[in-house]
Amino acid sequence: MGWWLDPTMSGGQIVEQAVHVLDLARLLVGEVTMVHAVPAENAVDGEVDRATAAVLRFDGGAAGLLATSCLLTHKHRVGLEVCADGIALELSETRLLVDGERVIEDDGQAKVRVDREFINAVQGRPADVRVPYEEALRTHRLALALARSAIEQRPVMLDDDQ
Repeated sequence: MGWWLDPTMSGGQIVEQAVHVLDLARLLVGEVTMVHAVPAENAVDGEVDRATAAVLRFDGGAAGLLATSCLLTHKHRVGLEVCADGIALELSETRLLVDGERVIEDDGQAKVRVDREFINAVQGRPADVRVPYEEALRTHRLALALARSAIEQRPVMLDDDQ
């Protein structure tokens, strides 16, 4: 996985992996107007950050936190927690909890189906791609802003017309 450790090839963990959580946050909370990411100081020279913490400010005034890490040799957890007036959501790759009550549990096939549709799209076959290109590009730009913030060690404002 030499390509993945090279940020010029993979974009780093936020761009290559956390982008899916950012996509979901944008869908549920709205557009992000400002980010401030702080990388851990344990990166190997020229490689991706091993851990990053970030603050996000959403257009409607909400604040969010993002934490990423590639310090483990296995997947620990991927998900999004949303606390809003009167409701708490916890979403992972396999389930949705609303106010602590299990609502949806995946049979393990959702990720397989999504991966299959992605491969179909890349190969030019008919695919059930539900996200318009413009939306994917907006999330990619958000991930790039977070990566830039971590490199520059300062907050980054996102353009309204991104």
